[in-house]
Amino acid sequence: MSAFTGARHLIRLILRRDRFRLPLWIISLTAVTGSSAGAVISVYGTPQEIAAYSATVGDSATSRMMNGRPDALETIGGIVAYETTMTALVVMALMVTFLVVRHTRGEEESGRAELLRATVTGRHAATAAAVVVATAASVLVGALDALVLVANELPPAPSLLHGAEVTGVGLVFTAVAAAAAQVTASARAALGIAGTILGVAFVLRGIGDVAGNALTYLSPLGWAQAVRPFGAAQWWPILLLVVAAGAILAGTAYLTAHRDAGAGLIQPRPGRPRASASLGTATGLAWRLQRGPVIGWGVGLAISGALFGSVGPEVLEMVEANPDLARAIGASGGAILDSYFATTLAISAVIGTGFGVSSALRLRGEETAGRAEALLATGMSRTRLAVGFLVVTLAGTVVHLAGLGLAAGATYGVVSGDGSAVGPLLGAALALAPACLAVSGVAVLLTGWWPRATMVAWAALAFAFLQVYLGELLRFPDWVSAASPWWHLPRQPLETFALAPVLGVLVVALVLAAAGVAGLRRRDIG
Repeated sequence: MSAFTGARHLIRLILRRDRFRLPLWIISLTAVTGSSAGAVISVYGTPQEIAAYSATVGDSATSRMMNGRPDALETIGGIVAYETTMTALVVMALMVTFLVVRHTRGEEESGRAELLRATVTGRHAATAAAVVVATAASVLVGALDALVLVANELPPAPSLLHGAEVTGVGLVFTAVAAAAAQVTASARAALGIAGTILGVAFVLRGIGDVAGNALTYLSPLGWAQAVRPFGAAQWWPILLLVVAAGAILAGTAYLTAHRDAGAGLIQPRPGRPRASASLGTATGLAWRLQRGPVIGWGVGLAISGALFGSVGPEVLEMVEANPDLARAIGASGGAILDSYFATTLAISAVIGTGFGVSSALRLRGEETAGRAEALLATGMSRTRLAVGFLVVTLAGTVVHLAGLGLAAGATYGVVSGDGSAVGPLLGAALALAPACLAVSGVAVLLTGWWPRATMVAWAALAFAFLQVYLGELLRFPDWVSAASPWWHLPRQPLETFALAPVLGVLVVALVLAAAGVAGLRRRDIG
């Protein structure tokens, strides 16, 4: 028996278990890239609009931080790549990270990997299977990325090169996730390590692009952008990505061979001999389990708000140079800045709802791990346990939105000298809380009644993102847009606050959560 014995069967098992999850990731990523490319092409349809975009965006430090160094912005292909590449790279990295950690460290943490190892299965089989599936998914996403760009009438060769750089980043972070899974004994910690590496890579690239120095090339995201598919194209950065992925995987194999199954290289430190009184409550326990994600998502949304706020003064110049851009942000009349903030706050809130969904589903995770059953064997009721987790979800969502609005208003005030926007933007962000909670309520409902279908909550979030991000350009029918809770809320600060729709969406969120808790009380645990 070799160290890879059983890998073929584990690949089939991964594909069977992720037969809905993985296609959803791939289709969503491809749809966002294709829709964004089509939207950009429709907005910048003339040489004058392309020239105005190049003149306005090329010198923007914030645009460089978010999207990288401008290249070939005098062509529509260069603009499409500039507006879509960084999003595609980051989402690709997240996709393979979740996939690899779920089927390596996650399986060991649950105890299922040990059962498989008791059969004829080699030491490296599980990691190899996860890497093979993630690699195949990366190649498929890259091919579809090139295909949708060609479908939008962009040149085939640069489109293929663009897909190759997306695939290259997928390979690197597949290897990073596999290595992170060897370091720690917890899937959450492994995701945290891989996510931190992605965040550092993004920041290093951003600082290097703003400063125009070599710091960019310390990041695999910077290597990918050095491909410049629609400009002075070069293939060598893709080779660098492949070599880096191979080197990290070689290190992963070494680490796998030098640790105990089920353990990580870094052992968890022992806890305190006596727990605090708060851990005796459901809310205190939920906060202790989720304080890392609460802080991480809060910092991320605050940074997002700060970046959007700092770009505010540049929006007026961009719309003045290209009036069609106003349609992309749903502007009406002369309220360009209000339209911009209404759109960016909504997009950030949808992204931030990822915390709400994962937080609501954390109860299901505790159940499948067997820990919820141990808690319920004490005097704690199912309702108390569920409400404790929901309190953290509610509080975290509100705090995150408050940080988003405050950061956007404060940075806009610093850049523009107008501090009056802080209050309106804070209120506009908080008014989006019912929509965020409604999607989290879907997760609670599924946990209570259909726990095997909890992935539907992520599908609902993906649809809401598509409706908020591209709904204006794609002109969704009202009956389709109405499935998104954000569609029902006033677009503040562009529109006047209306209490009725906000309360209506909030009631829906509460009903979904209450129904989910009721279902949890009626069904079997586990």
